[in-house]
Amino acid sequence: MQAQGRLEAIRIKRFRRGPMDATERATLRAQRGLAGNADQGRRRQVTLMEQERWQALMEAVGASLPPATRRANLLLSGIQLAQSRKRILCIGTCRIRIFGETKPCERMDEAWPGLKDAMYDNWGGGAFGEVLDDGEIAVGDPVYWLDTCGTIPLAPPHARNSMSQAKGSCSAGVKKGTL
Repeated sequence: MQAQGRLEAIRIKRFRRGPMDATERATLRAQRGLAGNADQGRRRQVTLMEQERWQALMEAVGASLPPATRRANLLLSGIQLAQSRKRILCIGTCRIRIFGETKPCERMDEAWPGLKDAMYDNWGGGAFGEVLDDGEIAVGDPVYWLDTCGTIPLAPPHARNSMSQAKGSCSAGVKKGTL
């Protein structure tokens, strides 16, 4: 049985050190990142954080800060990011290659004393990666590792029309129900 998670939140940073704007939908651009996001075209095109990991960190430091404090673009549930370097993560019909662990910055200690140190070990700050496919993502989309999926889940409604045209996406070239 394939482990499948869910996209819980999308946040776009309009400028360096700027606010993280929540949105229900966003556009991913291959080799660029999130449309409208300040970080474009480098190795760190998108940042990801596990909701469960954030909750555990809050318990560890005795805080109750919202996950938006982490400043990650995508908040996921049901998927573990630790040790995922070089793996391919599917969100809806888009793929993201994980390049590495996102190390926390001084802004975490500005939010809560000791948070940066608590996040430092074992991918506590989440992950970053490059976008491999153009496409739309939305809160509620399925999230899963490409190398572990035995079946392809039904595409979210906003992506069904473009699936047949998506080259190289999680569903492209895949016979329905198998991989």
